[in-house]
Amino acid sequence: MRSNLKLIVLAVAGISSSTFAQEVSLPKDGIGDAAPALQKLIDQGAGTIRLERGVYRLTKGLVVDLAKTSFTSFEGGGTARIVMEGSGPAIRFIGGHEGSADPNSFKPETWDQRAPMVDGLEILGSHAEADGIHAVGTMQLTVSRTVIRKCRHGIHLFKRNRNVIITDCHIYENSGIGVFYDQVNLHQSNIIGSHISYCRGGGVVSHGGDVRNLHIGTCDIESNMGPDFPATANVWLDSTDGSIGEVAITGCTIQHSSKAPGCANIRIQGGGSDRSLERREGRATTREGNITIGSNVFSDVQINIHIQNARGVTITGNTFWEGFEHDLLVEDSTHIVVGDNNFDRNPRYLVNGFDNAESNGVRFVRCSDSTFSSNVIAGVWRHPAALHLTECVRFNITGNSILDSDGVGLLMEKCRHTIVSDNLIRDDREESKRSREPSLK
Repeated sequence: MRSNLKLIVLAVAGISSSTFAQEVSLPKDGIGDAAPALQKLIDQGAGTIRLERGVYRLTKGLVVDLAKTSFTSFEGGGTARIVMEGSGPAIRFIGGHEGSADPNSFKPETWDQRAPMVDGLEILGSHAEADGIHAVGTMQLTVSRTVIRKCRHGIHLFKRNRNVIITDCHIYENSGIGVFYDQVNLHQSNIIGSHISYCRGGGVVSHGGDVRNLHIGTCDIESNMGPDFPATANVWLDSTDGSIGEVAITGCTIQHSSKAPGCANIRIQGGGSDRSLERREGRATTREGNITIGSNVFSDVQINIHIQNARGVTITGNTFWEGFEHDLLVEDSTHIVVGDNNFDRNPRYLVNGFDNAESNGVRFVRCSDSTFSSNVIAGVWRHPAALHLTECVRFNITGNSILDSDGVGLLMEKCRHTIVSDNLIRDDREESKRSREPSLK
């Protein structure tokens, strides 16, 4: 019945992508402009736009106004390439959803706009300001098995969206951000099983807005920065002028590149905004958080994880090495749980031709109400201490192995109400194998 219904609908509409290509010229040779024909197909409500093998040159981006077109998806079967020669996104979805993810907040017409999809396409930018996919006001946007490269931003989420899924994608070598949460009100989004690499403005970046329930899982996210670009991160959550929380980053490899100034694998800036906060608590900014970082592999940046002004961050079961400034730096934060991680210096890694140039090390500054337990720290060089706490209060430091590091194993300056117990702190290196370089501060 479903198959017959689909055929009837296509027959009534009188169009499909293949039928339309026969009736109106749809160039797929990379020479003719395919934008007018594709836009007409979208506007006529074709629904599923299946692009055959070929190169579809666009001088202007495709706009999908879901209020007019209703259900719309793009399918390329892995053999269709869109080349975006104009500025802006190759595909822009505009939905009308203004509510939350709660079914009671939906207008009836929202369900006629649900789940716009892009699957099996390649989007190649050929303009300095070409983007891949842009979405505003959508419900259940799904991007899968799609390659986006040589664009500015790969996937750009703006203003308000809900229930976004990005899966099995390759977002590669873009001049801006791979997946950009741009001042967006977005709850419930998953980025799963994707490669996000060599995007110079950052890998997954969220600035401001109201972001909740973000899960980044089993991805390879690397080298999303460059030596001639402003400081960024492979995953950057910046709550400034907004609020970002309820995040899980699990099972990923996140790494590179140490030569980019100020770079981090994960940077969390939890200082958000709340107009009533200063009146109630005397502080102008919030401490956003409720973030779990678990079972990931981190390496080869200036700071592997950098946390500022956050509350409620759990870091567990991760492997760290090659933090050229620090493996972990936490500042002005509270309720931070760090447990069962491996902060190591593995001698098999000689990075960028420099033998043991990384310093590694764990540092907490002006933090409170936190625990650091059952971790292994080894091979911290050129720092005053392997584990260094300054002006911290109500810490529990228990059951760690702090080994073969320069300076002292554990240094606490101006700390109060802190328990230190059952730690193994030893340096058994031969004198000739210890670092001779000055300690960093």
